[in-house]
Amino acid sequence: MPRYGKAAQKRVKSAMHRRKRGTLKSGKGGKGGRVKSRKQAIAIGLSEARKKGAKVPRKKS
Repeated sequence: MPRYGKAAQKRVKSAMHRRKRGTLKSGKGGKGGRVKSRKQAIAIGLSEARKKGAKVPRKKS
């Protein structure tokens, strides 16, 4: 059974595109700096997916 849903996949893909275009920002409400790292873009995409209720495993803490 897949760990991540299709909706989560779409969110991460979107975040990666925004990073490439230079419009992806970090922090609450995008008040942080521009995101350059690939890992950070993936994390933001997964976080957005989680907020929308997509199938994403919970964070390891």
